[in-house]
This record gives sequence, structure tokens and C-alpha cells, in this order.
Amino acid sequence: MNRFIKRGCGRLLFIAALAWLPFFADAQAGLVPPPGYYAEVVQKPDKSFTCDPPPQPYTETLDFPSKYEGSGKARDQFNASANAAYKERSEPISQMEKGVNKLVDKYMRTGNPATLQCVIGWYTKWADAGALLGESTSYSGKAMRKWSLASLSGAFLHLQFSRSQPLAAYPQQTQQIKAWLGRISDKVLKEWDLSEPREKINNHFYWAAWAIMATSVVENRRDEFDWAVKTYRIFSSQVDADGYLPNELARQTRALGYHNFAITPIAMIAAFGKANGTDLAGEGNGALTRLAQRTLQGIDDPKIFEAKSGGFTQVLEDVSKQKTELAWLEPYCWAVGGCQGTMAKKADSLRPMKNTRLGGDVTTTFHPTE
Repeated sequence: MNRFIKRGCGRLLFIAALAWLPFFADAQAGLVPPPGYYAEVVQKPDKSFTCDPPPQPYTETLDFPSKYEGSGKARDQFNASANAAYKERSEPISQMEKGVNKLVDKYMRTGNPATLQCVIGWYTKWADAGALLGESTSYSGKAMRKWSLASLSGAFLHLQFSRSQPLAAYPQQTQQIKAWLGRISDKVLKEWDLSEPREKINNHFYWAAWAIMATSVVENRRDEFDWAVKTYRIFSSQVDADGYLPNELARQTRALGYHNFAITPIAMIAAFGKANGTDLAGEGNGALTRLAQRTLQGIDDPKIFEAKSGGFTQVLEDVSKQKTELAWLEPYCWAVGGCQGTMAKKADSLRPMKNTRLGGDVTTTFHPTE
């Protein structure tokens, strides 16, 4: 009798398990970030923490002047007054990007509940206001929207995927923040049309793709993920045999700087592709590696870019900014399975590296010490 009861129970359990299979299949099919985003929150509370109020939500039209205002086709001549106006108008957005990144990094390092509550408050205030959803009436306005989305989604992923599950106590706010980031993402998708001629698809589209890629994981939206992958594949077809991007060479005195700027979001897309089983780093016969090697060679010897760009002396960022400007090395090295030689030494010399628009502390994410 007991034997028949056990058999019956076994059948019921088997049927119940079958019923759950679709759920597990869906869960396994969900988009994920690279492993470093699952890091547990370190418990070292900072009792001296105080929460500053968030900047005023930016709900106005996204209309900013370019720092190259008045420049020619190369868009490489710096306009100090236009840049000052740009910084003044976009200051609330910049404060939001930097502030959220710092708060998330601080929370992950301390586990202070007050810090988590603070950053959730920052996000929800901007989400409540529908910030960053205004119309864009300038190229710089479109650019600022996707840069800010990259920063905000990139930082949020650390909270969303941490094994410590810090967002479990904030279910309503979490859904609100995710929905808001998704609305911004929809705007970005419409503003960067991949049907544009290839000579117009440049670093700005790559940054849009990284913003969309990060948000696709926040929302678990495969259509957004696929759009970012499509953009990456356009990029990989644009890198020439010597590792140059023709559209960035056209920037003349800033050709090297814009090669470095272009590879920054591309390295993140490659890393997120790898995390989801898509080998983007291998696309275009290793286009990413060719660009990475050429860019670092140029930083060591800018004359190679001077010759390639038509004899223009290259304008470079201050060396002290390399911990930010070369932060792409961390996701790049992870995406290609590790760096060796000169590239590995360069990365070692710059650690720890952080970049707000890559979501903060990329060294802890891609090259943890433990």
C-alpha cells in the first residue's frame, strides 16, 4: 500500500516539476550582466554618512550647445564660451550621474542602509518627475540623454544583481526606477537611427548602444539587447585592417582622443555580449582588439595618429585623467579573456579605474582582488 502511495506522490511531483519547467527556462533565458555585478555588499557601515538632497530633476528640453560650436566639419576646435554654457545648463544632469555613481559605489563598499535609502531616493525623485524625457532639440541634447542613461543604468545594475539583494526591501521603487529607465531608453532608440549612412555612425551611436545594452539588462528586453548587438556589428565592420576608425580619423586634431572615446562603450558592449553568450569581441576578425592595440599605441606615440589623420598634431587629455579615460581596459580585458604584455602592464599601472558613464568602479567589477 505504501509503495503505491509513494509511486502516486512521485508522479505528482514529476508532473509538478514539468509545470515549473517553462518558468525555469524563462529565468535562464533572462539577460544578465558580467559576473562582477553579482558581488555581495561589503558590511562596513559608515556612521558618519549624511544624505545630500538630489539635484533638481531635469525636465526641460534637452537643448545644449556643443563645445565645438562654430568648428568646421572636423568638429575639433574647442569653443570655451560654448563649453561653459553647456556645463552650466547640463549641471543638474552631471550632478545626478556622478552623485548616483558615488552613492552606489559607497553602498557596495559599506552596506550602510542609509546610503542605500539615499540613492533610492535620488533615483525615485527623478523618476517621479519624469526627468530626462523632454524633447531633444540639439545634437548635444541627444548625446546627453544617452550618456546619462548609460551612467544611471550602469550604476543601477550593481544594486539589481548583487547577491545581497539590496533592492528586496524596495520592490515598488525598484519597478518605478526600471520603468523610468526604460522610458528614457525608448527615447534613445528613436534618436539614434541605425539606418543612417555608415559615415554618420560614429562614437555617439556606440555610446547610445552601451546605454541601451545596460538598460536592456535592467529591463530584460531582448529587442534592446539585439539593437545594441547590431550597432556593435556595424562598429566591427568600420574598423580597418590597421585598427583605425575612419569616422574618428576625420576629427583631425582629436582623432586619437575620439578613438579612445569610441572604444570605451564598445568594450562594455563586448563584455555584456560575452556574459550573455554572444562573442562580440571576435566579430570583424577581432576588430575590437585591433582598435584597442592601435589606440594604446597612439597614446604612447601620438605621431602615428598625426600621420594617419593628415598631419594634424593630436590634442590629448591630461595624463592624470587616464584612470578614467582608459577605464575601458577593464571590460576589454575581461571580454577578450585576459590581457598580456603592454596592455596588462598599462591596466596594472592605472588600477583602480572608475568611469561614471560605465557605471562607476570598473576595476572592482571586472578585476576584483578576491
